[in-house]
Amino acid sequence: MRKAEICRKTNETHIVLSIDLDGQGNGDIQSGVGFLDHMLELFARHSGIDLTLTCTGDTRVDDHHSVEDIGIALGEAVRKALGEKKGIQRYSSLVLPMDESLILCALDISGRGGFYPELSFPSQKIGSFDTELIEEFMTAFAVHSGVTLHMRQMAGRNSHHIAEGCFKALARGLRESIKLDERFRDRIPSTKGVL
Repeated sequence: MRKAEICRKTNETHIVLSIDLDGQGNGDIQSGVGFLDHMLELFARHSGIDLTLTCTGDTRVDDHHSVEDIGIALGEAVRKALGEKKGIQRYSSLVLPMDESLILCALDISGRGGFYPELSFPSQKIGSFDTELIEEFMTAFAVHSGVTLHMRQMAGRNSHHIAEGCFKALARGLRESIKLDERFRDRIPSTKGVL
């Protein structure tokens, strides 16, 4: 069973998060940040990963700590649920349209996490949400999941559409790369023998 639960408590946030990589894409998300709830609901649905999340954070300061720490917790959960990574596809790449925006996403479950973006949001905010927090979330997720994640904005004029394209692209990319290949079910997809 490729499942994991993470409980993360700091002076800034208290997060309880659980995932099932082989779920139905169901989301029960209460992050305390409305726009992030919307993005994570999209992420769950399009990745096929069941995601349950509650976060109590210091949003009276701003949303930064909650967004970053949720990225950390989700990354840790994905890494834990994947275990030794035997039989996974490992790689994926796609170009995802979201209305006028177009996002290229390529990822490698390499064990060497990093986020390498080329994104340009026309506005600094989507409602009350700071668009710079998209990069904070993606960086935290990539580093703590051990995923090498590249994202390029190929088109887009609407910040909401660009952000939504990023989360949907991550979801679809992850869905493909965590998929099990029955031919190699007992093998780690690396010549090193470890990821």
